[in-house]
Amino acid sequence: MSSAPQEIFERYVWAGMTRNAAVLAEMFTADGVFEAPLVPAGRAFPRRLEGREAIRDGMAAYYERPVDTDRTVNVDASRYVLHGTADPDVFIAEIDTAFDGPAGATTMSLVQIFRLRDGKIALLRDYFAPEQVD
Repeated sequence: MSSAPQEIFERYVWAGMTRNAAVLAEMFTADGVFEAPLVPAGRAFPRRLEGREAIRDGMAAYYERPVDTDRTVNVDASRYVLHGTADPDVFIAEIDTAFDGPAGATTMSLVQIFRLRDGKIALLRDYFAPEQVD
């Protein structure tokens, strides 16, 4: 696998952890799509956003919500593996995000499928347990 998926994935994670919707949105093509198919309709976390502007606005609105201070990401205990596919523009991220909180350590496992075009994200499908977000 080339270094491009690794770089794109790490920039995407950084934008999310810093809650920077503008940087996150700029990683997408103008017509890019962000999907979280397992999130039920009506939740604060967007289920589907189409277009860079919608991604910027939708994620900015989500990031404006208060941060859950009961738990924090434990970067040292979190892990991910990137998997290449037969299509050089598609890669899969298998992620275990570790959290520390008053109830102890927990882990959220998820899978993200990235489809790239011209070095930007054209489609991102984010599969995680919907109860992990509002």
